[in-house]
Amino acid sequence: MEKKGTIVHELPPSERNPRNSEGAFLTLKDGRIVFIYSKFIGDSSEDDAKASIAAIYSNDGGRTWTSKEKIIATPDEYNAKNIMSVSLMRMLNGDIGLYYGKRYGWHDTRLHLWRSSDEGETWGKEVCCIPTKGYFVSNNDRVIRTSTGRIIVPGNLHRMRGDDIHDHSSFDYRGIACFFISDDDGFTWREAKNYCVMPLPRSRTGLQETGLIELKNGLIWAWFRTDMGYQYESFSRDFGDTWTMPQPSVFTSPDSPLSMKRIPHNGYLLAVWNPIPNYNTRIAHKDRLWGRKPLVGAISKDDGITWEEPFIIESEEDRGGYCYTAIYFTDDAVLLAYCAGEPEDGVCLARLRIRRIPYSDII
Repeated sequence: MEKKGTIVHELPPSERNPRNSEGAFLTLKDGRIVFIYSKFIGDSSEDDAKASIAAIYSNDGGRTWTSKEKIIATPDEYNAKNIMSVSLMRMLNGDIGLYYGKRYGWHDTRLHLWRSSDEGETWGKEVCCIPTKGYFVSNNDRVIRTSTGRIIVPGNLHRMRGDDIHDHSSFDYRGIACFFISDDDGFTWREAKNYCVMPLPRSRTGLQETGLIELKNGLIWAWFRTDMGYQYESFSRDFGDTWTMPQPSVFTSPDSPLSMKRIPHNGYLLAVWNPIPNYNTRIAHKDRLWGRKPLVGAISKDDGITWEEPFIIESEEDRGGYCYTAIYFTDDAVLLAYCAGEPEDGVCLARLRIRRIPYSDII
């Protein structure tokens, strides 16, 4: 099956820039599209290595991008290990809202919000979106605003099972899906009334890397990365305060995230993920395992009840792994930015790739 769309930009790793990682898109008031992402600096590409927040721009609807990035913030400015996992949103007063994870260590990793009133030239005082200290994973391009104006931040809590907050061996990989809510456009935050846990005791991952979307009937749909062969799902009838017990969704999946958004001009849903069983192909390279392929997309015209045949974004025959997709819609195409790993990079998911797919190719 032929792959859809065209690769329009690539950010490979380089010396002292060992990884370029997940990000999010937004259209500026002058018509340019900005893509903000995590640029790792130094020698390490691990999640707890140093990473800054950087931006590139397109003035032609995502067809071409600036070759030189703009650094928005560095971890040294905040005495943090890194800052990463960006989501972007227009705030109610027109400000740009930049959500980012700030990592101090296994004891404290939480999503924060910056606001900019001058289209990203300067940023105001940050607000922490997660009131309780802990290791909360919030993926890129995940924060949503509901039809009521409420903002919901997903954050998957991983506990430390020992006293030493610097001891990675006491890190619990079993995620607990928590939700954080703001009803005043991001100025104050509270935790939802309940949270979600994996209902099966044999899972080693629990519920990880939550995604959210509002359905047309007002339900909030949450999905979770698991190691059970499926994305699990839960629903909220009260805009994020309480949630149903998680159960398997229709999406087969390895231990890998799914992304989903609504296409503005027709209301269809677009999902992007790694299905199974094709994921079973892996390439051993320098003692690292490669996987997370193929990367596919699918359209639902009935708000998630049924899904059309998936289309290929990256194929099983490609050499790398692909995930952590940011989805953005222009007038005539969808932009997908995702992590891509190629064997020559030496580590998995070290580069960023932006693909542009015309609507006529998938709808």
